[in-house]
Amino acid sequence: MRVPCVFAFQPARAIPTSGVAGHFRAADATIRSARILCPWLRQEPGKKQHAWKSPIDPRARWVGDTVAARKFTVVGLGEILWDIFPEGKQLGGAPANFAHITNLLGDHGIVASRIGNDTPGKRAVDKLSRIGLDITCLQFDFALPTGTVQVSVNKEGEPNYKIAQPVAWDHFEWTREWKSLARRADAVCFGSLAQRAPQSRATIQEFLNAMDQDAARVFDVNLRQAFYTPEIIAESLKVADVVKLNQEELRVVAEMVGIPHTNDRASAQRLRDDFQLELVCVTRGANGSILCSETECDVHPGFHVKVADMVGAGDAFTAGLVRHYLRKSPLAKMNDAANRLGAWVASQKGAMPTPGKRQLKKVHAAIA
Repeated sequence: MRVPCVFAFQPARAIPTSGVAGHFRAADATIRSARILCPWLRQEPGKKQHAWKSPIDPRARWVGDTVAARKFTVVGLGEILWDIFPEGKQLGGAPANFAHITNLLGDHGIVASRIGNDTPGKRAVDKLSRIGLDITCLQFDFALPTGTVQVSVNKEGEPNYKIAQPVAWDHFEWTREWKSLARRADAVCFGSLAQRAPQSRATIQEFLNAMDQDAARVFDVNLRQAFYTPEIIAESLKVADVVKLNQEELRVVAEMVGIPHTNDRASAQRLRDDFQLELVCVTRGANGSILCSETECDVHPGFHVKVADMVGAGDAFTAGLVRHYLRKSPLAKMNDAANRLGAWVASQKGAMPTPGKRQLKKVHAAIA
């Protein structure tokens, strides 16, 4: 029998005081305090925030490591898990990585996922809270564990994954809290992996359908193991505005949807036309990326850096892309910023780097 989901912002008296559950009670108090201190946590459902102010505006006021400026609400929707490397564990999952980098860039990044009532879940709450990521839309599962993935990295720094199942994020629940989040989101980034289980797939579709018509739906394909089908890919393409995928994924996706693959640019343009997408992005590793809109394609050669590991680099790329897409930047500027962020994260150890204020200002300046 499945125990109903309990959210971090549920009244504390409903949660036991000992062990991991006791930690979640403490997290609840933290979140309720944050709602008092931070007005943006109390915004009205459906209220849009399209007016904005550059996070590197010299007139802006610093609060901690972020800039007090008007923000877009950007959601990373999907899996959250622990990456288990030979040398240790790191919290990850594309949606959490994406939301963290979005936060660093000055927007309001929110991770919408589900974790277990276990020690890895407790540590995930600790980590996300410590780096300042909004955890008010995390769901908790009392039957299934927090997600994990065994990660091995080859000599080029590229990761390979072995993903556990079933886990908590296979059982998303469509709740009034997530419905409210969907209605006020300016953008959401979702992928294929979290849609491997029918319940989470249905919930993700509900989320996308509940969003404002003008909100951006970004499909970051992220094909992993055998956790995708032609149906999942096609249905995701139909609801997306922006699609991001790498060269290998482009070939697979093109074959799935009946597009003859000749070269990256031609396939990206055909994919955009067939599914009426606003933007298709094809990443090419160290060789940069191609962005194709209705009117033009922009090719970027990429930036060469000393690679620490590639885990999270693609998610940082997507965060930079979405930031400038929301601000209607020119394609070339969008492409340059995304490549800079991807290269920066690749040069760091781990998918969620936490730069100091000085380094963060440099990152803002580089992608402004």
